[in-house]
Amino acid sequence: MRARAMAEDYPATSLDADALEAARLLGEHRMPGLVVTDEHGRPHSVLGASQVVRFLVPTYVQDDPALAAVIDERFADKVAEKLSGHIVRELLPRDRPELAVAEADDTIIEVAAIMARMRCPLVAVVENDQLIGVITASRLLEHALPLP
Repeated sequence: MRARAMAEDYPATSLDADALEAARLLGEHRMPGLVVTDEHGRPHSVLGASQVVRFLVPTYVQDDPALAAVIDERFADKVAEKLSGHIVRELLPRDRPELAVAEADDTIIEVAAIMARMRCPLVAVVENDQLIGVITASRLLEHALPLP
């Protein structure tokens, strides 16, 4: 099976999209991440849901998780405020890792190898440098494992 056949329509966002809207999209659809495209519609990176969480949690709490116990629940009410006015580009790590991308004609094994090597739960599928869909780890397993 080729990547083109496994690729699904999947929400994407752009580097300059509103960070709060991207976070809402992740939460609403319970997605592990979003493909981020550049100004030409080419895949640029993946914004993982965990990266959004990392942006929200103060650095001092990340450094010493025991401090989380002293932060009251009103912190949760401030989440939207923390993302407000930011763009997706600001949520991405500075040392942008290699992007998990497969060509439309790649085989299921090639896609699995990319996913495994990159340790990424989704792979962007491109044709002529344009995003045509995404293959999630669960979608890959659906096609790779025979039904009982």
